[in-house]
Amino acid sequence: MKPAQVVVGITGGIAVYKAVNVVRQLVLAGHNVRVIATENALKFVGKPTLEAISRNPINVSVFDDVAQVRHVELGQSADLVVVAPATASRIARTASGLADDLLANTLLVTTAPILFAPAMHTEMWENPATVANINILKARGINLVGPASGALTGADVGVGRMAEPEDIVAVASMLLSQKDLSGKKILVTAGGTQEPIDPVRFIGNRSSGKQGVALANAAALRGASVTLLAANIDPLLSILPGIEVVKIATAEQLFESAKTCSQSADAVIMAAAVADFTPVNVAENKIKKTSGQDEMLLTLKKTPDILKHLASNRAPNQVVIGFAAETVTTEKELLELAKVKVRNKGADYIVANSVGWDKGFSEDANEILMVSVAGDIVAKAQGTKTLIANVILDILK
Repeated sequence: MKPAQVVVGITGGIAVYKAVNVVRQLVLAGHNVRVIATENALKFVGKPTLEAISRNPINVSVFDDVAQVRHVELGQSADLVVVAPATASRIARTASGLADDLLANTLLVTTAPILFAPAMHTEMWENPATVANINILKARGINLVGPASGALTGADVGVGRMAEPEDIVAVASMLLSQKDLSGKKILVTAGGTQEPIDPVRFIGNRSSGKQGVALANAAALRGASVTLLAANIDPLLSILPGIEVVKIATAEQLFESAKTCSQSADAVIMAAAVADFTPVNVAENKIKKTSGQDEMLLTLKKTPDILKHLASNRAPNQVVIGFAAETVTTEKELLELAKVKVRNKGADYIVANSVGWDKGFSEDANEILMVSVAGDIVAKAQGTKTLIANVILDILK
């Protein structure tokens, strides 16, 4: 990737300490990084640190270098503007179109891609005002990375933690890169199906859809036209504008949608966790616990083998990638199961990962083996689900 002009806006939140590493990684990648730090940001980290890491003077005020018209020049010369952390206040200001400081002016002037990495407490992120402001930013084409779930300031834990620097830089790199998947149509499935027992209960799994959404977002950033079949995904996951989202609930609905949407796809990536069985009979009303009843028996039937059907009925030159979540203790076990599955399903590749009570589903990170139909390991990766997504997508270049 050729060096780029990157502006990093740093606003006043405790996550500023992580923003220093974002700047460092962008510089090490060979980019010319110019930092705009707000007055509040400088209460968390000093100018000497940011100047040493960025190797450029720090810009703070619209009155800095007035003769150079910095409040316009920074935005005009940028290939990318990253705001990390993006506080609730900065998000609101941007949504309102304010131009009350140097960073706000730069965001209004630039025609380059913009990437926000939100960071705030859970209550602030879920507040209707922030939700509305985020929707405005998305509608304007501003890209988001995160927030993640995890430890916040103090003893609080929840959604609102700024994405890790590696994740932010990975998305920034995609925005700066050549669109190596341009012209390709990619179908991605994400989340977990829910098979109804009665109007209020279902058989399901713990998949949040994070890996599937990361795949859809990464493919879109790399220029692909993406359709996402979303099966009960975490509603807080951020999906990039331009991705066609089809919401489904059950394995049967996923099967029907996948058959239709896959017909024109260059690649199908089945990241959704699909139920293997579904109840034969679904009660019209809530099943009640009656006196003396100690057990309830459910009769289940197999759900359609969606991956096998799509692989057997694929369009010419279409690439089909499946997933295998397995409860194993060794990499050797995982590899052997992946080899069996890729042959049985007829897919081109299987992405295998180990899951359990405390790993895999709903986590922000993943560890995978990608196995070809020939039984060869074509990729191994460990890290954030965005990183994993790009490793998988590299096979489609």
